[in-house]
Amino acid sequence: MFAYKEQDKIAGILEALDRKIQLNTDINKNLEQQAQTIYRKMFMDNPEPDWGEGSLSDIADIIMGQSPSGSSYNEDGIGTVFFQGRAEFGFRFPTIRLYTTEPKRMANANDTLMSVRAPVGNLNVAHTDCCIGRGLAAIRSKYNQQSFVLYTMQALKTQLDMFNGEGTVFGSINRNSLNNIPIIIPTKNKIEEFQSIVAPMDAAIRNNYDEICRLQDARDCLLPRLMSGELDVSSLDL
Repeated sequence: MFAYKEQDKIAGILEALDRKIQLNTDINKNLEQQAQTIYRKMFMDNPEPDWGEGSLSDIADIIMGQSPSGSSYNEDGIGTVFFQGRAEFGFRFPTIRLYTTEPKRMANANDTLMSVRAPVGNLNVAHTDCCIGRGLAAIRSKYNQQSFVLYTMQALKTQLDMFNGEGTVFGSINRNSLNNIPIIIPTKNKIEEFQSIVAPMDAAIRNNYDEICRLQDARDCLLPRLMSGELDVSSLDL
């Protein structure tokens, strides 16, 4: 059994890791809320008369997922990262669980990932190049304005909700319907202004997420070694 002081030190190490993980999580949520507010003020609350009417296909390419053979799935890191649907979605990036050796349709890193089967419209961002199954679509900016595309998709939630259960028990949306969703298209200068403000915020969210993953891995690696006594904490001054 550990002495009380050693137990206290072990708890302190783990609590410090958890505090930093929570801090990064809170920062990321705050950054996304700020970006959403900026988008709303720039594009929804104050539209300008020279902005045009268009559709989602004017600003983005839609890649609909296609599921590989089930026999190609594995959890051993063999092949390509694979997401079938929204099951692995997190706050911003999906958690990797499955891989496939027979990828069909690919999303690129930073593409917006959207669930196209009930519930339609859940969003995440591809952290790395990945294979997407039939439950997802990748939404890729035509003009390297991925932050603008991401927050545009978030702003389309009400329109996307219309596809949940519309006329059927289970909602879904196809490529044509996605392409044809009506949007207001601001001027190029206005979009670039938004990108210059928000893209660094999205980069910070990604960096914070990467650190969260490293801290979680460190915590999960340290915990059994600390609890078994393999790591001696008696000399640590905490």
